[in-house]
Amino acid sequence: MSLSTTDTALLVIDMQNGFLDAEGSMARIGMPHEALQPAVAGCERLVRAARTAGVPVIYTRYVYQPGYADGGLLPHALMPQMTEVDALITGTWDAEIVPALSPQAGEVVIDKARPSSFYGTSLEPVLTSQGIRSLVLCGVTTNICVETTARDAGQRDYRVHVATDAVAEYDQNRHEVALSTIGFTFGWLTSVDDVEAAWA
Repeated sequence: MSLSTTDTALLVIDMQNGFLDAEGSMARIGMPHEALQPAVAGCERLVRAARTAGVPVIYTRYVYQPGYADGGLLPHALMPQMTEVDALITGTWDAEIVPALSPQAGEVVIDKARPSSFYGTSLEPVLTSQGIRSLVLCGVTTNICVETTARDAGQRDYRVHVATDAVAEYDQNRHEVALSTIGFTFGWLTSVDDVEAAWA
């Protein structure tokens, strides 16, 4: 599937201190944060290419209200250790996007409390108001927030492109299975090089 710049947005998913930094909450509960680092360089390249080409850059942040009133099963039952380190609380350093990918003035940041970038957020109205029908996805983690967003976007008939060298997951097997699933029925797998070439 070819990419254009006229009806496309770059969606940078959850590139936050809590996931990527050695002092972040995921590292503090024992998750191998270094496994996510390979996504950073690819995301940086895609953000630069999008800005140069005039493609909108939209960021998401996985955040919770203090006390996890909006937390649901993940922090309350599946990974309760998150609450012990105040993981991803809105307004904290942990929840912020890493400095290398800081949004510029005017770029949209969507906060969410579930893996999908669409669930309970204003993402779809933002896309609709700009005439966006194609999405390039990058970020973390491949098999949770990236895949869930790709599934939701595909079911809404957005043309979904996932840059395989700009996403990452804690476990390589889960990473590969997620990409295979996305490419099978929810969208297209591409590379940072191919996106840069399409937008040049």
